[in-house]
Amino acid sequence: MQSKKLLFALLGIPLLLGLIFLFQAFQGNESSTTLQESGKFIVKFDKNKKYELAGESFDLRSFDVRERLEREILVNANWISSTTINIKRSARFFPVFSEILAKNGVPDDFKYLAVAESNLELKGSPAGAIGLWQFMKDTGKEFGLKINEQVDERYHTEKATEAFCAKIKKDKERFGSWITTMAAYNMGRGGMIRVTDRQETTDYFEMNLSDETMRYPFRVMAIKEIFENPDKYGFYIPQEDRYERFEGRTKKVEVSKSISSLASFAEQYDMSYRDLKILNPWLRDYKLNLRDGERYEIEVFK
Repeated sequence: MQSKKLLFALLGIPLLLGLIFLFQAFQGNESSTTLQESGKFIVKFDKNKKYELAGESFDLRSFDVRERLEREILVNANWISSTTINIKRSARFFPVFSEILAKNGVPDDFKYLAVAESNLELKGSPAGAIGLWQFMKDTGKEFGLKINEQVDERYHTEKATEAFCAKIKKDKERFGSWITTMAAYNMGRGGMIRVTDRQETTDYFEMNLSDETMRYPFRVMAIKEIFENPDKYGFYIPQEDRYERFEGRTKKVEVSKSISSLASFAEQYDMSYRDLKILNPWLRDYKLNLRDGERYEIEVFK
């Protein structure tokens, strides 16, 4: 009998130590972002962290704010394929965005809005919004973008970003808050003006809006959090694995005469038609007809 008791005691000690270890792993560190279990990351929302977007804070003392932000971090951290590709793409686009945003006095955090809008894809939506910033046709024209059958500058990274900055600055003057301005970008300026008038506030966190707009700035905040701390959320993507920029490998050629065949134009620079369209997605036709005095800069490989 004594030997059996001794055997049980010896077996029980490792079991007890194992239970203590598991309890400490799950309960001991409240500030940990993730836990490792069976090779998978389990996102753990950090309620003690200070979350800021464009210099404006998310007040986690509010259960509503806390739960809405946690939702977006959980969703985007677990949307592994999309978030991985977006982190890779950001290496190509973010340096361009940051330079133009800084020049125009728009907070750098607005670069994350492009991820929420387009997943950093030069694409169109069923509603007619196009490009990295998803401009509608009328809005694009309002802010100086050329849009016709042969040219659509909503697909032009630099020019569309300049137009984006102009729109954001105009809305910021109207709404006062950068976060409210982000929400207005999602729902439309007119819609936000009606909301601020009817609900008698320009504070986004006090508004009751559509589900999409209620989530939008929180999603941008979540994207920023994950992109700035990818390892904490299980995204181990070395810089060399991120998508390359073309800086230093291209030059811009000014064109002042019509081009009857863009494919032939590309051949002059030892490029394929596909290469030309990758560098200049704003060219929407097989040719480019110019009016007198009209000029464009077309990017080509050196």
